[in-house]
Amino acid sequence: MKSVLRGVIRRTASNPIAWSLYEGSKRLSSIFGRIHGLAQNAREDEFIKTTAHKLFPDLAVAHGPFEGLRYPSAQSEASALLPKLLGCYESELHLVVDELLKNRYEAIVDIGCAEGYYAIGLALRKPDATVFAYDLNPHAQLACAEMAKLNKVVDRVHIRGICNPSVLRSIPLGERSLILSDCEGFESTLFTREIAEWFAKHDFIIETHDAVDIETSAKVRAAFAGTHDIRSIRSVDDIEKAHSYRYPELDSFGPRERHRILREQRANIMEWLVMTSRQN
Repeated sequence: MKSVLRGVIRRTASNPIAWSLYEGSKRLSSIFGRIHGLAQNAREDEFIKTTAHKLFPDLAVAHGPFEGLRYPSAQSEASALLPKLLGCYESELHLVVDELLKNRYEAIVDIGCAEGYYAIGLALRKPDATVFAYDLNPHAQLACAEMAKLNKVVDRVHIRGICNPSVLRSIPLGERSLILSDCEGFESTLFTREIAEWFAKHDFIIETHDAVDIETSAKVRAAFAGTHDIRSIRSVDDIEKAHSYRYPELDSFGPRERHRILREQRANIMEWLVMTSRQN
């Protein structure tokens, strides 16, 4: 049937009247497609907010390394809210985070801090450390400031905008610090061999975005190869999470709802490079 319709369209497309009908239907289809997409987004936003308040009435993280971290509202900047509140967000990194936090860090830097899940969570975990949080998005900066105030760490968290190599070198890091990065592909420009050598005594967790530049991971590895020990951690697919992750808050939900709650909406399997200094 589809092949017959395609043949009819090919034979009649040169007719001005038929062409105007085809063009009109295409425009209508585009309009209805956008409306349908907006409606889907609205339904999903409502599901997220309703589920957040139902499962986490005080909007506090329930599990994981940042258990007890409180959100000022049921909103997250550029990433999934429900996995963060549940405490399974980027759970692939939980063991690494717990391991690294045994070290004494004078400062923590979060590049691409969004609303502050890591920046404020780490400020709570390391009460003796100063936190420097960077994000280009003014809304993210405001959200991070609100979270810092709510969690009573505002005096130790410095929220700023752009972080380029000169800015990074200017941060007072002390003897040892932890630097996290999720900067959507800019990491291959920011973390050069010169930067790695400058920060040879500090530790890093860098999310690499090979979907932006397929050589990103290789470039970052090469930059740190001479100064740091490097480990690779890969993300777990959202469907696998729905099948395998077990939390008491999810016991009453079926697989489809668990998938909606747990998914982090990554377009592809991501990689984190964990670089620990060889000087420590």
